[in-house]
Amino acid sequence: MTPRGAHLLTLSLLATALLAGCKDKQPAPPPPPAKPAVQQQAEPAVTREQAMAALLALPEVKNWSSEIEKRSRGKAHGAVIEDDPTPRVINGQAYWQLSFVENRADKVQRRESFLVARTGNQILVEDTASDTVVSLDEWRRGIRRVETKSAD
Repeated sequence: MTPRGAHLLTLSLLATALLAGCKDKQPAPPPPPAKPAVQQQAEPAVTREQAMAALLALPEVKNWSSEIEKRSRGKAHGAVIEDDPTPRVINGQAYWQLSFVENRADKVQRRESFLVARTGNQILVEDTASDTVVSLDEWRRGIRRVETKSAD
């Protein structure tokens, strides 16, 4: 048997070691307070003039304008006009209603109708054949299929 004093000494050393270990392990600091939700900045409004400029900057529209000028020897021009000042709302988003037209002295002929978002940079195209609205990318794919077929 071990003397009783040795047990007390062992228990005393064990308790001291445990307490020292606890002192080293401080409780984790509380998590930082939740940050307020970051407010998304509203996208800037697109003016009618900016929407028209965005359409005139499209490569397809530039090409059409150039073709019209060449074919007519400068007597006709491509232009973007506003169809209706009332915004068209699709899925909660308001759009400018604009068209690219061939502008002649005696008439104006619509080439394509576009919807340009009043906030952001989305452009949609009205598909008059199906009476639907398609994305610019989808419309471009359709144009390229037609151009490819006509080139054959």
